[in-house]
Amino acid sequence: MKQITAIIKPFKLDEVREALAEVGASGLTVTEVKGFGRQKGHTELYRGAEYVVDFLPKVKVEVVVKDEDVERSIDAILKAAKTGKIGDGKIFVTPVEQVIRIRTGEEDEAAV
Repeated sequence: MKQITAIIKPFKLDEVREALAEVGASGLTVTEVKGFGRQKGHTELYRGAEYVVDFLPKVKVEVVVKDEDVERSIDAILKAAKTGKIGDGKIFVTPVEQVIRIRTGEEDEAAV
């Protein structure tokens, strides 16, 4: 099993959620986060004063999938989250050693 973590633009969340549902992702976790990458934030003008916005609002989507579903899930996220502009985000894939469903005690793929 693998955990796919995608950092995306907030307005792309619904599209990513729907795309993951279409490829069979059974559940996901979403967290509102702030951060920056190469763009290093940007400058905004508010009431005549200029200020720097270092941390931009993003959404972190986490989903655990079977090894055979990783590529399809990544492709779904890429297609749904891409705008072609700077700040589209990143996808990280990490191995998952063990999963336990608290309510039933099921483990690993049965718990996902």
